[in-house]
Amino acid sequence: MFRIIAVYGLIAGAIVAAAMVASMAIGAHSMVVGYLSMLVALTMVFVGIKKYRDDQLGGVIGFWPAAGVGLGISAVASLCYAVGWEVYLYSTDYSFMADYANSIIASAKENGASSAEIAKMQADMDGFAKSYENPVYRFLITLSEIAPVAILVTLLSAALLRNRRFLPARTVG
Repeated sequence: MFRIIAVYGLIAGAIVAAAMVASMAIGAHSMVVGYLSMLVALTMVFVGIKKYRDDQLGGVIGFWPAAGVGLGISAVASLCYAVGWEVYLYSTDYSFMADYANSIIASAKENGASSAEIAKMQADMDGFAKSYENPVYRFLITLSEIAPVAILVTLLSAALLRNRRFLPARTVG
């Protein structure tokens, strides 16, 4: 079980971290792209639970054991995602927050925000940037981005795969 968690978690983590870095590098960093890449990467949760069910448990698994394997894979993938983000920040000299704040302020100006609204937004962004300098806070924020997707994929996969007739193991021969 631990081998399956490690292998499928690392595969999912590599996919989601690579997609995140690639989207940031080409400037296509939207929420939709980010969450879709998480969803694609976290299909490894489903694959890992199915592999465990079929190869080690004879094609039968309960909801909670399946959820445990799925959460293990999700945890490894989430750690890879957060570490990947830290590596990206380091490689860009931690310029993300300043760039992000500037784009938010510029967007507000383009949309006709008043100078008072812009000043408040600037103060809020400055406070968030100060908090974001703390690596523990930043790491937890990054984990909170992928956690809801990982939990939903895990629960859905466990619910589907607990039924032995859902994509049953194929026998050779």
